[in-house]
Amino acid sequence: MGYRVAVVGATGNVGREMLNILAERNFPADDVVALASARSVGQQASFGDKTTKVQDLAKFDFKGIDIVLSSPGAKVSAEHSPRAAKAGAIVIDNTSYWRMDPDVPLVVPEVNPKAIAGYKGRGIIANPNCSTIQMVVALKPIHDAAGIKRVVVSTYQSTSGAGKEGMDELLSQTKSFFVNQSLDPKKFTKSIAFNVIPHIDVFMDDGSTKEEWKMVVETKKILDPKIKVHATCVRVPTFVGHAEAINLELERPLDDVEARRILAAAPGILVVDRREPGGYVTPQEVTGQDGVFVSRIRSDPTIDNGLAMWVVSDNLRKGAALNAVQIAEELIKGYI
Repeated sequence: MGYRVAVVGATGNVGREMLNILAERNFPADDVVALASARSVGQQASFGDKTTKVQDLAKFDFKGIDIVLSSPGAKVSAEHSPRAAKAGAIVIDNTSYWRMDPDVPLVVPEVNPKAIAGYKGRGIIANPNCSTIQMVVALKPIHDAAGIKRVVVSTYQSTSGAGKEGMDELLSQTKSFFVNQSLDPKKFTKSIAFNVIPHIDVFMDDGSTKEEWKMVVETKKILDPKIKVHATCVRVPTFVGHAEAINLELERPLDDVEARRILAAAPGILVVDRREPGGYVTPQEVTGQDGVFVSRIRSDPTIDNGLAMWVVSDNLRKGAALNAVQIAEELIKGYI
């Protein structure tokens, strides 16, 4: 049996990846509909070796659609995801709007696949934040083995996390530098070319940014509400791929040798950890890859039961589109 699938935000970075990954993984879809705003209507969207014309989201009738993969922005999702669910579709939503709704499951299939069953409340399943996804995939096997008390994480997030405008700004500022011109920042608060910016999303009352807050509350919802998380999220001048330096305080002893073995055996993780020059993974190498890559695994002697690691993943794939498609795959296996 094939399914009718709609992709909302089909012309954006994540929407295009959703279409690509549906085709790559041979998702059993008889029909795939590409939806976006009115200004994108009529554009061609690729689905494997097929193309389809983009339709107007605002005018689209979701009746007869089985699954919606949605990544249009939070405000648009707030309006149209419930409309799709009311028409009978199950919505897998990549925006921030639904993630902390108690009636909406927040799912990473390698971590909490059984949470998918909670979709019946609103007909919506939330896809976590990109930086949260790759972190909890790496944390899950460690938490199962030794219990995690506290996480301190610093992220190095590429410009694609800010959409096409972010990538375009990095490219234009980089070009202008070499011709001795200066371009004022538009998408970011400061120049992103040859720079790093410790500010993603809006500031909150306690001095954290909303991106940092997302990592805290999403980790608790997905993995364990008792885990303490402190995050510093930084935008860096790369195009694709997020990296994270993660420091853990564990409840029970776990040395780096055993941690490496546990991580290597865990689903969705690839360990590349040779203690030599180049024996680790960087964002450039993971672009277009599906896995969560873990390197630089080592004990932290400054704290009891301390462990450190370096985690890298393609933020457009596992950090967004791939995770959504994997949720859809789990959904059709045992829930619909």
